[in-house]
Amino acid sequence: MLGETSQLPKVKVGDISIYYEIHGDGFPLVMIMGLSANIDWWDPRLIQETSKKYKTVIFDNRGAGRTDKPKVVYTIQMFAHDTAGLMDALKIKRAHILGISMGGMIAQELALNYPQKVEKLVLCSTNCGTTKSVQPSPQVLALLMRPREGLTDEEIVNNTIPVLFTEDFVKSNADYMKEVTQRLLKAPIPADAYQRQIGAIMKFDTYQRLPKIKTPTLVMHGKKDILSPSENAKMIADRIPGAKLALFDNTGHALFSQEPEKVNKTLLDFLK
Repeated sequence: MLGETSQLPKVKVGDISIYYEIHGDGFPLVMIMGLSANIDWWDPRLIQETSKKYKTVIFDNRGAGRTDKPKVVYTIQMFAHDTAGLMDALKIKRAHILGISMGGMIAQELALNYPQKVEKLVLCSTNCGTTKSVQPSPQVLALLMRPREGLTDEEIVNNTIPVLFTEDFVKSNADYMKEVTQRLLKAPIPADAYQRQIGAIMKFDTYQRLPKIKTPTLVMHGKKDILSPSENAKMIADRIPGAKLALFDNTGHALFSQEPEKVNKTLLDFLK
Protein backbone atom coordinates (compact mmCIF):
# COMPACT_ATOMS: atom_id res chain seq x y z
CA MET A 1 0.00 0.00 0.00
CA LEU A 2 1.35 3.43 -0.93
CA GLY A 3 -0.50 5.26 1.81
CA GLU A 4 -3.93 5.98 3.21
CA THR A 5 -6.81 5.30 0.84
CA SER A 6 -10.18 6.97 0.80
CA GLN A 7 -12.22 4.08 -0.59
CA LEU A 8 -12.73 0.38 0.04
CA PRO A 9 -9.98 -1.55 -1.77
CA LYS A 10 -12.07 -3.66 -4.20
CA VAL A 11 -15.02 -3.03 -6.48
CA LYS A 12 -16.96 -5.33 -8.79
CA VAL A 13 -16.46 -4.50 -12.48
CA GLY A 14 -18.09 -6.88 -14.94
CA ASP A 15 -16.79 -10.39 -14.33
CA ILE A 16 -13.99 -9.38 -11.92
CA SER A 17 -13.31 -7.56 -8.67
CA ILE A 18 -10.65 -4.89 -9.18
CA TYR A 19 -8.25 -3.85 -6.42
CA TYR A 20 -7.66 -0.09 -6.39
CA GLU A 21 -6.50 2.82 -4.28
CA ILE A 22 -7.34 6.53 -4.35
CA HIS A 23 -4.80 9.12 -3.25
CA GLY A 24 -5.58 12.82 -2.94
CA ASP A 25 -8.46 15.00 -4.11
CA GLY A 26 -9.20 17.10 -7.15
CA PHE A 27 -9.78 16.29 -10.81
CA PRO A 28 -9.31 12.53 -11.34
CA LEU A 29 -6.10 11.07 -12.74
CA VAL A 30 -6.41 7.36 -13.55
CA MET A 31 -3.06 5.58 -13.93
CA ILE A 32 -2.75 2.21 -15.66
CA MET A 33 0.13 -0.17 -14.97
CA GLY A 34 1.98 -2.44 -17.39
CA LEU A 35 2.68 -6.10 -18.04
CA SER A 36 2.67 -8.24 -14.87
CA ALA A 37 2.72 -5.11 -12.72
CA ASN A 38 0.42 -3.84 -9.97
CA ILE A 39 0.03 -0.69 -7.88
CA ASP A 40 3.16 -1.49 -5.85
CA TRP A 41 5.23 -0.86 -8.99
CA TRP A 42 4.38 2.86 -9.08
CA ASP A 43 7.20 5.01 -7.74
CA PRO A 44 5.90 6.47 -4.45
CA ARG A 45 7.37 9.85 -5.35
CA LEU A 46 5.06 10.03 -8.37
CA ILE A 47 1.98 9.28 -6.27
CA GLN A 48 3.05 11.85 -3.70
CA GLU A 49 3.33 14.52 -6.40
CA THR A 50 0.15 13.75 -8.36
CA SER A 51 -1.99 13.38 -5.23
CA LYS A 52 -1.18 16.95 -4.17
CA LYS A 53 -3.46 18.23 -6.93
CA TYR A 54 -5.30 15.26 -8.43
CA LYS A 55 -7.55 12.47 -7.23
CA THR A 56 -5.06 9.78 -8.25
CA VAL A 57 -6.62 6.37 -8.94
CA ILE A 58 -4.29 3.37 -9.21
CA PHE A 59 -5.37 -0.24 -9.60
CA ASP A 60 -4.27 -3.76 -10.46
CA ASN A 61 -5.16 -4.89 -13.98
CA ARG A 62 -7.05 -8.10 -14.64
CA GLY A 63 -4.71 -11.00 -13.86
CA ALA A 64 -2.25 -8.98 -11.78
CA GLY A 65 -1.72 -8.17 -8.11
CA ARG A 66 -4.85 -8.43 -5.99
CA THR A 67 -7.39 -8.16 -8.82
CA ASP A 68 -9.20 -11.31 -9.99
CA LYS A 69 -7.48 -13.58 -12.50
CA PRO A 70 -10.12 -15.38 -14.56
CA LYS A 71 -8.83 -18.09 -16.88
CA VAL A 72 -10.08 -16.50 -20.09
CA VAL A 73 -8.36 -14.99 -23.12
CA TYR A 74 -7.23 -11.43 -22.36
CA THR A 75 -7.13 -8.57 -24.86
CA ILE A 76 -6.00 -4.97 -24.52
CA GLN A 77 -9.54 -3.90 -25.42
CA MET A 78 -10.75 -5.99 -22.47
CA PHE A 79 -8.34 -4.17 -20.15
CA ALA A 80 -9.62 -0.84 -21.49
CA HIS A 81 -13.19 -1.96 -20.84
CA ASP A 82 -12.16 -2.92 -17.30
CA THR A 83 -10.70 0.56 -16.81
CA ALA A 84 -13.83 2.26 -18.12
CA GLY A 85 -15.91 0.03 -15.83
CA LEU A 86 -13.77 0.95 -12.85
CA MET A 87 -14.30 4.63 -13.61
CA ASP A 88 -18.06 4.04 -13.78
CA ALA A 89 -18.02 2.12 -10.50
CA LEU A 90 -16.15 4.98 -8.84
CA LYS A 91 -18.53 7.53 -10.42
CA ILE A 92 -15.73 9.15 -12.39
CA LYS A 93 -17.24 10.47 -15.62
CA ARG A 94 -14.04 11.94 -17.04
CA ALA A 95 -10.38 11.86 -16.05
CA HIS A 96 -6.84 12.39 -17.15
CA ILE A 97 -5.56 8.97 -18.22
CA LEU A 98 -1.93 7.89 -17.85
CA GLY A 99 -0.67 4.50 -18.96
CA ILE A 100 2.81 3.03 -18.85
CA SER A 101 4.10 0.18 -21.02
CA MET A 102 1.15 -2.24 -21.49
CA GLY A 103 -0.82 0.36 -19.56
CA GLY A 104 -0.02 2.81 -22.36
CA MET A 105 -1.56 0.35 -24.81
CA ILE A 106 -4.66 0.14 -22.62
CA ALA A 107 -4.77 3.94 -22.46
CA GLN A 108 -4.69 4.14 -26.27
CA GLU A 109 -7.66 1.77 -26.52
CA LEU A 110 -9.48 3.71 -23.82
CA ALA A 111 -9.01 6.98 -25.70
CA LEU A 112 -10.16 5.36 -28.96
CA ASN A 113 -13.18 3.53 -27.56
CA TYR A 114 -14.24 5.84 -24.70
CA PRO A 115 -13.09 9.32 -25.80
CA GLN A 116 -15.78 10.95 -23.65
CA LYS A 117 -14.00 9.61 -20.55
CA VAL A 118 -10.55 11.04 -21.35
CA GLU A 119 -9.65 14.68 -20.61
CA LYS A 120 -5.91 14.42 -21.31
CA LEU A 121 -3.90 11.36 -22.34
CA VAL A 122 -0.36 10.50 -21.21
CA LEU A 123 1.41 7.57 -22.90
CA CYS A 124 4.61 6.38 -21.23
CA SER A 125 7.24 3.82 -22.29
CA THR A 126 4.83 2.21 -24.73
CA ASN A 127 4.23 1.37 -28.39
CA CYS A 128 1.37 1.07 -30.88
CA GLY A 129 1.41 -2.68 -31.44
CA THR A 130 2.94 -5.51 -33.35
CA THR A 131 2.77 -4.42 -37.00
CA LYS A 132 4.82 -1.21 -36.88
CA SER A 133 6.54 -1.04 -33.50
CA VAL A 134 10.30 -1.08 -33.07
CA GLN A 135 10.98 -4.29 -31.17
CA PRO A 136 13.50 -4.87 -28.38
CA SER A 137 16.65 -6.90 -28.99
CA PRO A 138 16.29 -10.70 -29.21
CA GLN A 139 17.98 -10.97 -25.81
CA VAL A 140 15.47 -8.63 -24.13
CA LEU A 141 12.57 -10.29 -25.94
CA ALA A 142 13.76 -13.69 -24.71
CA LEU A 143 13.74 -12.42 -21.12
CA LEU A 144 10.21 -11.14 -21.59
CA MET A 145 8.87 -14.33 -23.19
CA ARG A 146 10.72 -16.82 -21.00
CA PRO A 147 8.34 -19.31 -19.33
CA ARG A 148 8.06 -18.57 -15.62
CA GLU A 149 7.07 -22.00 -14.36
CA GLY A 150 9.69 -23.28 -11.92
CA LEU A 151 11.22 -19.87 -11.25
CA THR A 152 11.06 -18.34 -7.79
CA ASP A 153 9.55 -14.88 -7.34
CA GLU A 154 13.03 -13.59 -6.50
CA GLU A 155 14.47 -15.00 -9.74
CA ILE A 156 11.69 -13.38 -11.75
CA VAL A 157 12.29 -9.99 -10.13
CA ASN A 158 16.05 -10.29 -10.67
CA ASN A 159 15.36 -10.95 -14.36
CA THR A 160 12.93 -8.03 -14.56
CA ILE A 161 15.01 -5.26 -12.99
CA PRO A 162 17.64 -5.04 -15.81
CA VAL A 163 14.79 -4.58 -18.30
CA LEU A 164 13.28 -1.71 -16.31
CA PHE A 165 16.36 0.21 -15.15
CA THR A 166 19.67 1.15 -16.75
CA GLU A 167 22.75 -0.69 -15.55
CA ASP A 168 24.29 2.56 -14.30
CA PHE A 169 21.20 3.43 -12.29
CA VAL A 170 21.09 0.01 -10.63
CA LYS A 171 24.76 0.24 -9.66
CA SER A 172 24.45 3.78 -8.31
CA ASN A 173 21.22 3.37 -6.33
CA ALA A 174 21.63 0.23 -4.23
CA ASP A 175 19.29 1.29 -1.42
CA TYR A 176 16.58 2.37 -3.81
CA MET A 177 16.87 -0.89 -5.75
CA LYS A 178 16.40 -2.87 -2.51
CA GLU A 179 13.18 -0.96 -1.94
CA VAL A 180 12.09 -1.58 -5.56
CA THR A 181 12.78 -5.30 -5.18
CA GLN A 182 10.59 -5.47 -2.06
CA ARG A 183 7.76 -3.66 -3.85
CA LEU A 184 7.95 -5.97 -6.87
CA LEU A 185 7.78 -9.01 -4.59
CA LYS A 186 4.60 -7.94 -2.78
CA ALA A 187 1.93 -9.42 -5.05
CA PRO A 188 3.60 -11.23 -7.97
CA ILE A 189 1.57 -12.30 -10.97
CA PRO A 190 0.96 -16.06 -11.45
CA ALA A 191 2.73 -17.60 -14.45
CA ASP A 192 -0.51 -18.43 -16.30
CA ALA A 193 -1.92 -14.92 -15.89
CA TYR A 194 1.39 -13.49 -17.11
CA GLN A 195 1.08 -15.54 -20.30
CA ARG A 196 -2.49 -14.31 -20.82
CA GLN A 197 -1.28 -10.70 -20.52
CA ILE A 198 1.53 -11.45 -23.00
CA GLY A 199 -1.13 -12.89 -25.34
CA ALA A 200 -3.07 -9.63 -25.14
CA ILE A 201 0.00 -7.61 -26.08
CA MET A 202 0.74 -9.88 -29.04
CA LYS A 203 -2.69 -9.11 -30.54
CA PHE A 204 -2.58 -5.36 -29.87
CA ASP A 205 -2.34 -2.88 -32.76
CA THR A 206 -3.45 0.76 -32.90
CA TYR A 207 -1.11 2.14 -35.59
CA GLN A 208 -3.82 2.74 -38.20
CA ARG A 209 -6.28 4.13 -35.62
CA LEU A 210 -4.02 6.56 -33.75
CA PRO A 211 -4.95 9.58 -35.93
CA LYS A 212 -8.51 9.20 -34.61
CA ILE A 213 -7.36 10.24 -31.13
CA LYS A 214 -8.36 13.90 -30.71
CA THR A 215 -7.56 14.06 -26.98
CA PRO A 216 -4.64 16.32 -25.94
CA THR A 217 -1.79 13.84 -25.65
CA LEU A 218 1.69 13.73 -24.13
CA VAL A 219 4.06 10.92 -25.08
CA MET A 220 6.91 10.37 -22.60
CA HIS A 221 9.77 7.93 -23.02
CA GLY A 222 13.27 7.20 -21.78
CA LYS A 223 15.99 7.25 -24.41
CA LYS A 224 17.65 4.26 -22.72
CA ASP A 225 14.53 2.09 -22.73
CA ILE A 226 15.61 -1.36 -23.94
CA LEU A 227 12.17 -2.95 -23.66
CA SER A 228 10.34 -0.45 -25.85
CA PRO A 229 12.93 1.53 -27.83
CA SER A 230 12.28 5.26 -27.84
CA GLU A 231 11.63 5.32 -31.60
CA ASN A 232 8.19 4.02 -30.63
CA ALA A 233 7.43 7.26 -28.79
CA LYS A 234 8.18 9.37 -31.86
CA MET A 235 6.02 7.07 -33.98
CA ILE A 236 3.05 7.46 -31.63
CA ALA A 237 3.50 11.22 -31.30
CA ASP A 238 3.68 11.59 -35.07
CA ARG A 239 0.44 9.62 -35.50
CA ILE A 240 -1.69 11.41 -32.89
CA PRO A 241 -2.69 14.91 -34.05
CA GLY A 242 -1.04 17.62 -31.94
CA ALA A 243 0.65 15.19 -29.55
CA LYS A 244 3.61 16.43 -27.53
CA LEU A 245 6.76 14.33 -27.22
CA ALA A 246 9.11 14.33 -24.22
CA LEU A 247 12.26 12.17 -24.17
CA PHE A 248 14.54 11.72 -21.16
CA ASP A 249 18.23 11.14 -21.73
CA ASN A 250 19.15 8.91 -18.79
CA THR A 251 15.98 6.92 -18.28
CA GLY A 252 15.07 3.33 -19.09
CA HIS A 253 11.66 1.65 -19.17
CA ALA A 254 10.79 2.49 -15.55
CA LEU A 255 10.09 6.07 -16.55
CA PHE A 256 9.20 7.63 -13.22
CA SER A 257 12.15 6.33 -11.18
CA GLN A 258 15.37 7.39 -12.88
CA GLU A 259 14.91 11.14 -13.51
CA PRO A 260 11.88 11.70 -11.25
CA GLU A 261 12.10 15.48 -10.92
CA LYS A 262 12.25 16.07 -14.68
CA VAL A 263 9.65 13.45 -15.54
CA ASN A 264 7.18 14.45 -12.84
CA LYS A 265 7.49 18.16 -13.73
CA THR A 266 6.87 17.40 -17.41
CA LEU A 267 3.77 15.41 -16.49
CA LEU A 268 2.34 17.96 -14.09
CA ASP A 269 3.00 20.88 -16.46
CA PHE A 270 1.04 19.05 -19.16
CA LEU A 271 -1.90 18.25 -16.90
CA LYS A 272 -2.36 21.87 -15.73
